[in-house]
Formats: sequence, structure tokens, C-alpha cells
Amino acid sequence: MVHPALLEFVREAQEHPAPRPWTLSPDERRRRYREESASMWGTPETLHEVRDLEIALEGRTLPVRLYTPNDDERRALVIFIHGGSFVMGDLESHDALCRRLAADTRMRYLAVDYRLAPEHPFPASVDDACDVVRYVATHMKDFAEPDTALIVMGESAGATLATVAATQLRADEVAVAAQVLIYPTLGPHVLTDSAHVYNTGFLLDLDNLRYDYEQYLGDYGDTTDPRVSPLLVKDLVGSPPAIVVVAECDPLRDEAVAYAGLLEHFGVPVELLEAEGMLHGFLRLGGFVPETLGIVDEVAARMRRFVTSAVV
Repeated sequence: MVHPALLEFVREAQEHPAPRPWTLSPDERRRRYREESASMWGTPETLHEVRDLEIALEGRTLPVRLYTPNDDERRALVIFIHGGSFVMGDLESHDALCRRLAADTRMRYLAVDYRLAPEHPFPASVDDACDVVRYVATHMKDFAEPDTALIVMGESAGATLATVAATQLRADEVAVAAQVLIYPTLGPHVLTDSAHVYNTGFLLDLDNLRYDYEQYLGDYGDTTDPRVSPLLVKDLVGSPPAIVVVAECDPLRDEAVAYAGLLEHFGVPVELLEAEGMLHGFLRLGGFVPETLGIVDEVAARMRRFVTSAVV
């Protein structure tokens, strides 16, 4: 059941649906997404320092933004990978969320402006996510103290990239202390009960998501590749401990719960947090629906307890 604070928001979205993604250019969609994100949050947190930097990778340079909270405990650096259906999102669209999380967790955050589809189809964003984690792990002194624990966190499509990076980098023995997955999408074929109940009219429309997967994959046709569909991974032994956050009224809820169960099956410690009555993308609604801020705080509290106490 949708949270009472979101009923008006859902009603407005159903009566005045946003334009279908195939009717807009990628640039126009990104502009709208950025503006909507800013309007939904309100006044962002003031931190000790926010710095825009660049990371030089092989053949490309990625913009990043380093957030240092006022009460920096210097125990963990969180690499944050934004959502946006692999097509939208940037450092600005999730700036307010990163500020709030950095302040609440008292951890440094490094937000990544990875390459987007359709200009850069799969596996560009996967490569960016993995390469940034590798780079930071070997250049930690540029971002935090050398012995700082490294956490990978993502929201929506960014959570997909985060868990793929955490899984792929096991072979490289990159020391990722934990992964935090906020309502991830785990493949283009969504066939669960929650997908049936909430397939349209609840912020995330599955027809739109399927279209974005087409943009994301381009000519790549193997949807059984676990980098595309992490639920089809054959082995998760040795993956970092995880916090998985799901929204009750999200078409992607059931597959995220299934992924948490898959991690547990392979012996990976997992905490599952379900936000009752919430929709996909609710963490970006802090200004529009203040009730969501309490869940942001709960995510931060679990990160502090589960990550800094149990892992770091």
C-alpha cells in the first residue's frame, strides 16, 4: 500500500504522466531529470568541503565529486554511483542525496559521473564503475587516509553497477568492505509479482525501463550476461557484505529481495531494509515528501552500524 504522504504524488503522476522516453532526446531527458531531482529535494546540506575532481582512466577522464562531512570520522570512503536508468543522471542530480548521506553517515562520499547510454552503450558504464573502484583502491591517499575502508554504493541503475563492480573485482582482490544497493534493477526481464502489481503509475514505468535497457545494451544481445542481469550470476562467494534497500511499492522490489537471498545463499552477510509504502526513487524525494528523510537516516544508521562496526 502506498504511503499516505505519497498518494497525492502518485495521483498527480497518474493523471499527468511524464512524456515517454522515446519522445524526447537524451539531452532533454537528462535536463528534466536533473531539474526534477533538484525540485524534489529542497535545500541541500552544508558540508565541510565539496570538491569537483577528475579521475584519469585509460583512454578517458571521468568527473567525480568528493564530499567531506563536518564530522568526518575518517573510517570509510563511499564510492557513490547514481541512478537514472543508465541514460540519465549526473553529479548534480544526486548532489543533495550525497550531501545528506555524507552528513548522516559521517563518511566521505565520492560521486562518479560515469558514461551514459545511448552514446556510450554497454559495457561502458560497467567498465567505468569497475575502473573507478580499482583506481580509488590504489590511489586512496588522493581521497582519504590510506587505511580508509572502501564502500561501493549505488541507487537504482547505479546499484546495478555497484554490485557488478563488487562482484567483478573479487578476481582482482580489490578490498571492498561493503556494498550498499538501493532498489537495484537486476536485468531487463522483470517477471515478478511486484512487477505485475506496480508495472505502471508508480513512478517507475516498466515500459520505460525496457526502452532504456534497449538504449543501454545497444547491439549487445546477451541478457544472460551477469553484468547485465546480476540475478543470473553463478557464484557470489567472497562478495562484500551488503545492505539492500527496497521500496514496498516498486516493480523492482521482488528481484532485489531475491538478490539479497542469493547473496545469503553464497554466505554473504546481508541486511535487507524495506521502506514501507515507498516508491522506486523515493530517496530523491526528500523535499517533496519529508517522510522519506527518515528512511535516508535509517539507511545511514545501518551503514554506520553494519559497515563501520561490523565490517571496517
